Amino acid sequence: MDFQHRPGGKTGSGGVASWSESNRDRRERLRQLALETIDLQKDPYFMKNHLGSYECKLCLTLHNNEGSYLAHTQGKKHQANLARRAAKEAKDSPIQPAPAKPRVDIKKFVKIGRPGYRVTKQRDGETGQQSLLFQVDYPEVNDNVVPRHRFMSAYEQKVEPPDKKWQYLLFAAEPYETIAFKVPSREVDKSEGKFWTLWNRDSKQFFLQFSFKLEAKPKILAPGASHNMQALQPPPPPPPPSGSGSSG
Repeated sequence: MDFQHRPGGKTGSGGVASWSESNRDRRERLRQLALETIDLQKDPYFMKNHLGSYECKLCLTLHNNEGSYLAHTQGKKHQANLARRAAKEAKDSPIQPAPAKPRVDIKKFVKIGRPGYRVTKQRDGETGQQSLLFQVDYPEVNDNVVPRHRFMSAYEQKVEPPDKKWQYLLFAAEPYETIAFKVPSREVDKSEGKFWTLWNRDSKQFFLQFSFKLEAKPKILAPGASHNMQALQPPPPPPPPSGSGSSG
């Protein structure tokens, strides 16, 4: 608070401020604080009457200017009335029910056992590529059900200790139990003609065939051989010595 620039005050001297001056300074600080936190355009309790003064509809008080109203909003009476109004509204308002979570219907059916199956090992006579043909029989499957399949790594299943040398091929169709086949963990060739499935609705049989990609075999060189070595040719024979003629 500035005690030096009041009427009759001397520079360097500080007298005791009167109650009215202290109150005016306090209200000014409250007004500045309210200006930073309150927007009068959005205040539901701020109203300007026909006389040009301002009213607080919550506390039913009159104010000569906006600054007086802003200082009032920071006072104990206004804050207490705000808390009382909030408590009353919370008590009167009905409890809103929590939004319903989307429900996912879980299919329930009685499993009737494992389906019959047949596995055929094959090898391409030209390329030597190995393949497997699976035939799974689902005679009691519903008409609108199509069997599904997927590959599972050894680390996804919990039945056997995981072994990176193997993977599993699963077949599922309701109401049969899901069956799995243990196959080598080699890369599957999914190019055209190498991987296909067929669901025969008439015979209720599901077919799946896939081929393993050919593994590149490292080239083994013969002992002592090298790509960049060339066979050494024997040196050419030396020219015959020149003979000297003698006369008799």
